[in-house]
Amino acid sequence: MPIDPRSFNILNVSDTCAVWNVLSSTLLFSVATESGCHFCMTHYVEYECLFKPRSSSSEAESLLKRRLLEARSRGQFKAYPLDLEDLAEIEILERRKNLGKGELSSIAFAKRTHQAFLTDDQAARKLASQVLGVSQVQTTPHLVGWLFFLGYFSDSDKDTIVREHSSTGRPLGTFFEEVYVLALRHRLYS
Repeated sequence: MPIDPRSFNILNVSDTCAVWNVLSSTLLFSVATESGCHFCMTHYVEYECLFKPRSSSSEAESLLKRRLLEARSRGQFKAYPLDLEDLAEIEILERRKNLGKGELSSIAFAKRTHQAFLTDDQAARKLASQVLGVSQVQTTPHLVGWLFFLGYFSDSDKDTIVREHSSTGRPLGTFFEEVYVLALRHRLYS
């Protein structure tokens, strides 16, 4: 599914990986919120991010948790409960694909609230595209490309975003580089 950096839905239900990837760069997150983007999550994703027991925790993970708590104290990344209809939707979705509850709860909540689903998991993207429609499924690289396309970032910001993202152990630096070039190409021909 190709990314079109010329458009991006600003209301997003984020799964766990997307929360971490958006918060991995302080520059990315601050510019995204300044541009009008809103990110929320389900209570299950909140649990996965902040409370789920882990056998070990890295320094990068602790940093991302602190960033999430700070963002939440400012009213960002609000967590929402699921209702019975959402739970029924999750049960239906579970039968179709082997995804985690964070992704499934986010897809169900995005469907009910008519928001975009923000994920960086390929299997979740595929299922969500079938359930929500391709235009309602977005990725963190898509967000980066859109912000470059609209001129919210300067060329030198790309290296800062990739460096910050990589320093937290996140895996999307190459995709950020690619979408940067794509966004510039679209700007040139628009």
